[in-house]
Amino acid sequence: MADSVTDRFLRYVVFDTQSDAKSPSQPSTMKQKDLGRLLVEEMLAIGITDAHLDEHGYIYGTIPATTSKNNVPVICFCAHMDTAPDFSGTNVKPQIVKNYQGGDIQLTGDKSQVIRVSEHPVLKDQIGNDIITSDGTTLLGADDKAGIAEIMSAAEFFINNPDVRHGAIRILFTTDEEIGRGVDKVDLAKLGADFGYTLDGETAGTIEDETFSADAVEIAIKGVAMHPGFAYGKMENAIKIAGGIVARLPKEMTPETTKGRDGFIHPTGMTGVMEKANLSFIIRDFTEEGLKTKETLLEEITRQVIADYPGSTYTFTVKEQYRNMKVVLDQHPGIVDYAVEAISRAGMTPVRGSIRGGTDGSRLSFMGLPCANLFAGGHAFHSPLEFVSSQDMELAVKTVVELAKLWEERA
Repeated sequence: MADSVTDRFLRYVVFDTQSDAKSPSQPSTMKQKDLGRLLVEEMLAIGITDAHLDEHGYIYGTIPATTSKNNVPVICFCAHMDTAPDFSGTNVKPQIVKNYQGGDIQLTGDKSQVIRVSEHPVLKDQIGNDIITSDGTTLLGADDKAGIAEIMSAAEFFINNPDVRHGAIRILFTTDEEIGRGVDKVDLAKLGADFGYTLDGETAGTIEDETFSADAVEIAIKGVAMHPGFAYGKMENAIKIAGGIVARLPKEMTPETTKGRDGFIHPTGMTGVMEKANLSFIIRDFTEEGLKTKETLLEEITRQVIADYPGSTYTFTVKEQYRNMKVVLDQHPGIVDYAVEAISRAGMTPVRGSIRGGTDGSRLSFMGLPCANLFAGGHAFHSPLEFVSSQDMELAVKTVVELAKLWEERA
């Protein structure tokens, strides 16, 4: 399986599939469909006869059941095609460190980029593995083309081994996950699954049933514009007001100072001129209460700053993004329990984790498709230091196979 999943992965990462939050279309970039068309061709070639790409860039396909039981749940395996806008995904040149024997990995295209063991201690668990990186000038795209390659390899295994008993399996590949729109247009009726698993996690052996809850906040500031030569006592510069808000954010409540189950307030954008300015934030916490507390704090900071500018006004707009999928998954414990057993069957020690972020599964769970997140094996996502090993991708393929077998056995 390792060669098969690695070959697929190397084929997929050379496609530039970055999404674009500024684009109003779905998919946000048409180049995501380039990979989509290849995937449909490959799915049809291995025998997934209903594979197709819809107008939104989603791919649907079915692996028919091989069991005579009629009560086996329909499982969906899901991964996303887009890569993050955070770092270039153009002209990816994957490199393979065969039989890694330890130590830092200097990337060949930009020698200032080094994957250091001190910063990525998971490398200590990769001795003897074949590690795939970019050349350091782009991200790699393991997030989430590793997940796609793993699902595709498992699909081919199922098609070629009809003696392996499983229920019907649905495949869903999405667009625009990295910009929070991954499942906006998914047709759950057409998908027809009872529950699902995204393959979008990191370390081999991990099953994640909890994500952040997430909101976005937009603060629009209207200042008082005035010619600077005649501004005394009159000008209220909206840029300075915006800067004052950012300066007062608690240092202990930022992404760079939080970990584990701590949430944060994160400014993601600032634009402005003297008359008006806009601030964009994302708010993250594992609980609804934590979200509301942070949003209340941010608005209080805004009020305090703008109190010094009596001629200025602001608006404070909160937009819900996604919610902690654990609320839903706790009602369907078998989804996680079977994943834990499948990971064990595939030869790993299962680790249950929480995601300091979100996945398509977060939204799918609240849309009516309870969905946990499985490891895909990648590390250092959204950066030129991203890497994944062939062996960890192979373990993910085995986990998918064991999961499908388990649900059939226990039905």
